[in-house]
Amino acid sequence: MSDAPIPDDRGAAPELAGRHLVLGLSGGIACYKAADFARELVKSGATVQVVMTEAALQFVTPVTMQALSGRPVHTSQWDARPAANMAHIDLSREADAIVVAPASADFIAQLAQGRAGELLSLLCLARPRGEGRAVPLLLAPAMNREMWSHPATQRNVAQAVADGALLLGPGHGAQACGETGDGRMLEAAELRDAVVAFFQPKVLAGRRVLVTAGPTFEALDPVRGITNRSSGKMGFAIARAAAEAGAAVTLVAGPVHLPTPAGVRRIDVGSALQMHDAVLPLAPAHDVFVATAAVADWRPIAMAEEKIKKDGSGRVPAFEMTENPDILAAVARLPQAQRPYCVGFAAESHDVLRHAREKRIRKAVPLIVANHGPATFGRDDNTLVLVDARGELELPRADKLSLARALVAQIAQRL
Repeated sequence: MSDAPIPDDRGAAPELAGRHLVLGLSGGIACYKAADFARELVKSGATVQVVMTEAALQFVTPVTMQALSGRPVHTSQWDARPAANMAHIDLSREADAIVVAPASADFIAQLAQGRAGELLSLLCLARPRGEGRAVPLLLAPAMNREMWSHPATQRNVAQAVADGALLLGPGHGAQACGETGDGRMLEAAELRDAVVAFFQPKVLAGRRVLVTAGPTFEALDPVRGITNRSSGKMGFAIARAAAEAGAAVTLVAGPVHLPTPAGVRRIDVGSALQMHDAVLPLAPAHDVFVATAAVADWRPIAMAEEKIKKDGSGRVPAFEMTENPDILAAVARLPQAQRPYCVGFAAESHDVLRHAREKRIRKAVPLIVANHGPATFGRDDNTLVLVDARGELELPRADKLSLARALVAQIAQRL
């Protein structure tokens, strides 16, 4: 049987294909989430070696973790299976990263103090940290809110981070003790996405990226309005991909029901005017502006104060319309010192490339991303064509996050 990663239903390789991860479990009720997390990592193509502390054994069994990871679980520094009885050396040398989830307050304290009383803390201490072969350490804190906010824990966390660890979370919410606050371990899918993001090339590190996404809603009366079929999925994928690439991302979103990508600052707006008023003051502080939103071209001059009702006459009400401001063109007209690198989107219903070429010149932007609107609105996949002064580059059909990552890489090259 081949060990090659199994493509998903789109033919793409899993996001963590070829990665070998050590998943460490310290003591805490959040160990139940670690079981789901291990499954998510395996589904994403990673090989997972589980290491459990003695305290973790009180919450979930090695049998469970072995079944989910497909590998025998290590629990003791005296395990005779590895060569020369050196599990702490062998396990850490094989890993692309060590992820501790949950990372309890006690375990973080051990790391901060350089203690190595059992296998998991020992292999974290022994992991390579040199420039030639560094094994990253990712910690997903999980503890009661009072424990998390305690000065000692905060000192220990700061020391662990100063020593090279990366924090994944914690989250905020209901805790097993019945209290609510910070300290909750992130959910399995959130942790998986954080690990995937960690391995993405940081081609936009130090950059600031502004993205618009979704439709706008131009109100006719208090309950009706003009909008379009844009789901916002492409724009949200671009915001996520830019954040994965190391950028500080601001997302200005029209009325959509999508979760905010991790690490992204989100501003919700409704109408084209609101989006314009949100974007223009922000644009000069950003290096890149990606105008993915499907902004309405027109709006009613005035909104009716009450719902417009049928009167039985058969007459259709007439609405006087006016043109909305062109957000992309307005940003592209900023003085050069304030102007970000502008990327526009052209969602067309016909003659896609011709309209995209004309739009790029008309709006005076360096890059337009063209696609067939009716074929992509609401879907999870797409086909994009990048149009610039040199010609066209097609990004073949793929899921929108893969396309977003490819687009981010192209933008980084042009910067």
